[in-house]
Amino acid sequence: MTQAMALPTVPDIGSIDAYIHSARRFPTLTREEEFSLANRYRHAEDLDAARQLILSHLRLVISIARGYLGYGLPHADLIQEGNIGLMKAVKRFDPSRGVRLVSFAMHLIKAEIHEYVLRNSRMLRLATTKAQRTLFFNLRSMKTTGKGLSSIQATEIADTLKVRPEDVIEMDTRLSGVDLPLDGDRDGDDEAFPPIAYLADRSTDPVQVLEARALDRLQDEGLQGALASLDPRSRRIVEARWLMDGKRATLHDLAAEFGVSAERIRQIELKAIRKMRTQLAPWATLRTP
Repeated sequence: MTQAMALPTVPDIGSIDAYIHSARRFPTLTREEEFSLANRYRHAEDLDAARQLILSHLRLVISIARGYLGYGLPHADLIQEGNIGLMKAVKRFDPSRGVRLVSFAMHLIKAEIHEYVLRNSRMLRLATTKAQRTLFFNLRSMKTTGKGLSSIQATEIADTLKVRPEDVIEMDTRLSGVDLPLDGDRDGDDEAFPPIAYLADRSTDPVQVLEARALDRLQDEGLQGALASLDPRSRRIVEARWLMDGKRATLHDLAAEFGVSAERIRQIELKAIRKMRTQLAPWATLRTP
């Protein structure tokens, strides 16, 4: 059986164009060379054989990844994900089945790129079911014009892809949309209003402002008045248990401080809270300053 040729390693490169040029330097393998390398890796775990199989098929990943540039994702990232699929294919490849690695690897390369596109495309939320994924990856290539679909065209595509016509129309509408920055085009017309300008600002709603002021008064005047109605020991317990900025005191801490049982502290606390609730009741219905 023919011994596989030694392939050069990938040099340090700094751009996608240099990477593509470097990947094209690796020669394709003959069936005998591929069979020999695959068996060396499969039966002897020869990692150098796996490396040579991967390097000789980098151009395949580049070619497949180029078909997904229309989704607005970096070519380098698409290639990287495709290379993951290629490595998985090399790991699972069984030459005894009589199929060349190029045919076996195409499905896994596309699967990895598909998942990457769905995870990172702005359309991610639009393609979550199997039918939606089918539409996402096929609708664009099946359209004959850049215009919206007619009902007849949508029905024809739906029949081909085994989905509903209304799903085809909905996906076409969403795919035809464009992303708009929330704060507008910083280099555009200064007099134009960005989308963020049309969002409601509830902080300036008069009702919200009045309720916020009432709440502030409840927290300040109402709470201070309720605390003032307590005896010194009850006030100390409530403040230590509920109004401390740092670590709150436990029942046992306060029991040691006042020389009583923790159960007694709990009873005093409950009685004080009931009294404060009575004092705060008028403030709870407050709606105006």
